[in-house]
Amino acid sequence: MYHFSYFKEQDKQTIRDFMEANPFAFLTGSFASGKQVATQIPVLFEERDGELYLQGHIMRNTDHHKALIENPNALVVFTGPSTYVSASWYTNPQIGSTWNYMSVHISGHVNFMTPDELTQFMRAFTLKFEKGNTDSLTIYDNLPDTFLSKMMPAIVGFEIKAEKIDNVFKLSQNRDEKSYLNIISKLEEQGGNSALIADEMKKRKAALFPEGVEWDASKFDS
Repeated sequence: MYHFSYFKEQDKQTIRDFMEANPFAFLTGSFASGKQVATQIPVLFEERDGELYLQGHIMRNTDHHKALIENPNALVVFTGPSTYVSASWYTNPQIGSTWNYMSVHISGHVNFMTPDELTQFMRAFTLKFEKGNTDSLTIYDNLPDTFLSKMMPAIVGFEIKAEKIDNVFKLSQNRDEKSYLNIISKLEEQGGNSALIADEMKKRKAALFPEGVEWDASKFDS
């Protein structure tokens, strides 16, 4: 992971909000041999006694299921919008261009759920993504037994206690104010993911460039 202090988000709630807004994460692991596996899954969060837990489900007897049985160490990666940033937008364009993005990495051990725990998880999971609509025909409690009797044995639920949480919120924090504002303007013109990154940059402008405080380039490595 990219380890520069000025690209690290310090506010825990901002990190949590980012994960909540981008719950479709990469779950990665490996067999004991080192052969790697990965899958993308939606994840729920639960806080207990001040500790963060991630919960999800995967298909039973797949490569990632077998690998995580053999080696329970896992890494879960949450990603959001990203965009190319041209150095031609800087006050000094004679340096390399870059990419702005946000990412949160959580590592921990996988513990598989019991059948009863999986049922409780699926109740919470389906209700969460159906936005609390208890009338929805696709939440767990409204699904027919004929479907559940086939579906539930085919999946396995898991929980990961977050042993390490790291992040990169790389949003041009190492650029001077004129460059920063120009980057925002250029990204807004492009729309899409670029505009979403511009919105994130705008949220941080006041803290990066306080009124009456001279910008200090020496604080940054690049």
